[in-house]
Amino acid sequence: MQVIVNGESQIEYDRDKPLPEKQLEYLDKMDQEMDSGFELAGEQIKEPDLLQRAQFVAGYLAQAIFGENDQMIAASCSWIAVRLPDLKQVKISQDDDQISIDLVFDEERVNQVKVDLNMPSKGKPLH
Repeated sequence: MQVIVNGESQIEYDRDKPLPEKQLEYLDKMDQEMDSGFELAGEQIKEPDLLQRAQFVAGYLAQAIFGENDQMIAASCSWIAVRLPDLKQVKISQDDDQISIDLVFDEERVNQVKVDLNMPSKGKPLH
């Protein structure tokens, strides 16, 4: 699973590495805390489903990345990867104070290359 921030790959989570028992217990504790509900995008969610929980945790992941909180990054990323085994990417974009998060299940990031095309001015032919 990859975490992409503003178009750049920031984290690659290897699901093949097993988590230690203590970390798995912490993920269960996170679930218990979410059982009582939370606020998501300004709406109070009383009985969150798995996708709502993932969106909520992804919000914490974004905050942790921008706040450089390695412990919260590890916990949030682990929770998302373990609870959503089919998730391919978490895409986080920040524009001023606005943060958007997309959970992507259907595409894997292929090594992308940014290409700067020197486009000719209008009216000039391409050679």
